[in-house]
Order: sequence, then structure tokens, then C-alpha cells
Amino acid sequence: MNRTQPSNGALTSLESALAELLEGLVAVAPISVPLGEAASLVAAEMPEVAAPLPARNRATIDGWALRSLDLAGASSYSPVPLPGAPEWVEAGASLPEGCDCVIEADLVECHGPLAQALAEAVPGEGIRRAGEEVAAGLPSVISGRSLSAADLLVARAVGLDRIAVRSPRLRLIDVASNDGSTLTARLVADLAGAAGARVTTATISREAEAITGVLNAAPCDLIVLVGGTGFGRTDATVAALSMRGALIAHGIALQPGRTTATGRLDATPIVALPGAPDQAFSAYHILVQPLLDRLCGRLARRGIVLPLARKISSGIGLTEIALVRQEQSGWLPLAVGALSLDHIRMADAWLAIPGGSEGYPAGMPVEAFPLRAS
Repeated sequence: MNRTQPSNGALTSLESALAELLEGLVAVAPISVPLGEAASLVAAEMPEVAAPLPARNRATIDGWALRSLDLAGASSYSPVPLPGAPEWVEAGASLPEGCDCVIEADLVECHGPLAQALAEAVPGEGIRRAGEEVAAGLPSVISGRSLSAADLLVARAVGLDRIAVRSPRLRLIDVASNDGSTLTARLVADLAGAAGARVTTATISREAEAITGVLNAAPCDLIVLVGGTGFGRTDATVAALSMRGALIAHGIALQPGRTTATGRLDATPIVALPGAPDQAFSAYHILVQPLLDRLCGRLARRGIVLPLARKISSGIGLTEIALVRQEQSGWLPLAVGALSLDHIRMADAWLAIPGGSEGYPAGMPVEAFPLRAS
């Protein structure tokens, strides 16, 4: 393995660290889950829709099922006698043979066996044609995309009760903080779960031997450690990775998140996040999220491009994470490089400012990636 661990205090470039983590990484095998457990997971390939939905023309309103040609010229001033007794249908019912429209109840007058129409209709009025909801041969789900309520609606409508998804196993190792806080580990677990991972969490003491003992305790697709990546007397995470021969880099040119470490245990990538929430938040989005996206087989994430409401300044040499909020038709910068909990809570999106850039001027269109579902 081509180790990129820095020496003499040098920082590993973000691009180099991420490229080595992604090298050789492929999407995990699909698993089948009930539709009730599939929301937000990433869909895998599924068979195409076998039969059109609906299978036959259906009424979309309660009313009279008729043939549009029989209504030509009809109006309230000039009713048109119908050739036969009209048939009443409820919304959702299949249309009788030969009918191509449904009109409302008060547009037909019935006098014993005789009936007359008081309005015209065009073919397709008041109905849903066969295959108009979902055509046969279309994908039952869109692979590589997170399953939304609308995706699950279609899956149920075409008769599915289970669905294939890709959901990588993430082992989260919470290296116990000195004050006993679990805020950062819970943040990472929430973020990874929302990204489609199956997260198992273990809390371990701040000792290198204890950490090495749980690194490969059970099979997984990605290992994320939280805490103990600094240079304090009780920080042992990096030493543990080194003892196992798993360390690739310690010290990433990223702000916040400089003490992040990366590694690999056999084929399993490892990211060790700092214990501070803002630093872990930053390193998660720039390093862990791309790994989960690759493991899930997720389609490329698309940011939202809007002009900056005011300039962003950044130092040369470090990739800096900026948080922004959408105001009117632009991005308003909230914080760059130093992120408070309030900034994280108020932000709508994040963006990375490359290490070679001094920032962006006001009015410049920039791509930011949403932090919320809507």
C-alpha cells in the first residue's frame, strides 16, 4: 500500500487522502428489505414493471361513463339524447368496454329509460388511461437513488412488498471522551444512518490496546472512529491504528478537522474523526460521505449553484469547509473554517473551498451541498 502518512508535521492533501480511501472500493451487494424499512436507503437494481398501471382505463371522478362521440354538440341549451342508458362509475373503477370518458353527475339527465347529455367531453376526460400511471417496462425503482415516499408509493402500487437496497455496514467506534460526552458519536451515527448505512456503535476506553482489540471485532464495510486523534496525553487512536499497521495518514489539510486520520484494515477503509463536533462534522462530509456513497452505489450528489450574498475569505494551503444559508436567491455565508453548533444548526448547505483558493467574491455562483432533505 502506498502510505501517505505525513512526516515532520506536514499535512496530507485532502485529495490524496480521499483518493487512497476510495481506491478499489466498490458498491456492496444488495440486500432485500421490507418496504416499511426502505425509506432513505439507496435502491439497487430491480426488475422492470411487468404490467402497466392501471391495467385498464379507470375513472378519476365519480360520474357517468360514456363514449365522447355520443356527446358531440351537447349543451344545456341543446341536450343530446344518448343511444343507451349510461353507466355510473365510482372513482378508481375500470371503465365499461367502449367508454372513453367520465362526466359529472349533473351533466346527464335521466327520465326513465331515456337519458340526455348536457355537455360535451373529449376522449380521456375524467379517466386515467391504461399505463398512464406507470408504463410496463419502466424501472420499478431508480437504482442509485435514495428511496423517497414517492418511490415507495410506486413500489406498493406495482405490487412490491420488498425492495433491493445497498446499505453498507458501518462500525462506529466511540473512543470515550474525557468528560464522558457522546455528542459527536451520536452526530456521526445520525449522519451515517441518514446516508443509508447500517450503523453499529461500540464505546471503548482511550487506550491503544483497547482500540486495536475492537478494530476488526466483526465484519463491516467501513470503520469510523470518533475521538482521540489529537496530540494530547490521552489521545491513543492514531497509535492504535499504527500498531495494527492500518494507518495511512494522520493530519489532513482540512479546516476544521486537521487531526483526522485515515487508514485501511485489509480491504476495509478507516476514517478516524476528531472528537470535537465541528471537526467531525467537517471531516465526515468531506471524507466519510463519499465512501458511503461509493459503497451504496449512489448516483453522484448534485449541489445547488447560487451566487454568494457576500464574499468568502479563505487561507491558502487548507481546504476549508464553509456553511451557508439560502436567502432569497443566493447563499449567505455563516461560517468558514470554524463552525459553532449554532452555525451547524442554522446552515442549509456546505461547500469546500480548495486549498489553493483565497475564497470567492460576492456574487460568484458556487455549488453547495444541501444538509437537509428539503
